[in-house]
Amino acid sequence: MNVFILASLIEPSVGLIFWTTITFIILLVLLGKFAWKPILSAIKTREQGIEEALSSAEKALNDMRELRSNNEKILADARSERDNLLKEARDTKEAIIAEAKAKSQAEADRIMSSAREQITNEKNAALVELKNQVATLSIEIAEKILRSELSSDDKQKALVTNLMKDVTLN
Repeated sequence: MNVFILASLIEPSVGLIFWTTITFIILLVLLGKFAWKPILSAIKTREQGIEEALSSAEKALNDMRELRSNNEKILADARSERDNLLKEARDTKEAIIAEAKAKSQAEADRIMSSAREQITNEKNAALVELKNQVATLSIEIAEKILRSELSSDDKQKALVTNLMKDVTLN
């Protein structure tokens, strides 16, 4: 008997199968009408939200890449501009130095020329002064010699005779 009880428990009866099937169909209709539509719409809404979030994230990533690219371009431009400014500054510095050297050389040449001219003028003035002094001394010496030589009448006559012999008339 034990087997019979056990067999009746394992094999369902036709009424149980009928009522279980009807309960299942009612449950499916109720779930379809009240639960599945809201659940499916919630799932669809969530799916759209996730897709929008992924789209926004992708857009943000693309924007970040674009910004990074723009930043790198701006940095490269800034470096190039800095290099150009430094080159211009070096060129300007070299030009200023060259100009200052040229001006200082011209000024030194002018000063040297002026000094040479001044030295030449002073040398010429000293030579003129020296010639004047030599001439004055020569005249004074000649005058003193002539006075001592021509102090007597005999000496004057002898000098005139000697000079006449040296001079030849045509």
